[in-house]
Amino acid sequence: MATTIKLQEDTKGELDQFREYKNESYDEVIKKVVFIAKNASKQPKLSKEAVQAIEKARERIKAGKFLTEEQARKRLGL
Repeated sequence: MATTIKLQEDTKGELDQFREYKNESYDEVIKKVVFIAKNASKQPKLSKEAVQAIEKARERIKAGKFLTEEQARKRLGL
């Protein structure tokens, strides 16, 4: 089941900055942000590491240093 939510344009812009790839859905982005927010209070050190890992992954993706699904399957022999 899906629902529609109303966002201000600046909020949408902020969410866009958390996208790791062009076709990442807003549902995925929001779940990622909620996960980080929940864990930030429970395990601050782990949350900091998660944020750093996400930032490094975003940098690799922007630099084109990633495998497509097809390339990964080929590499794994699937």
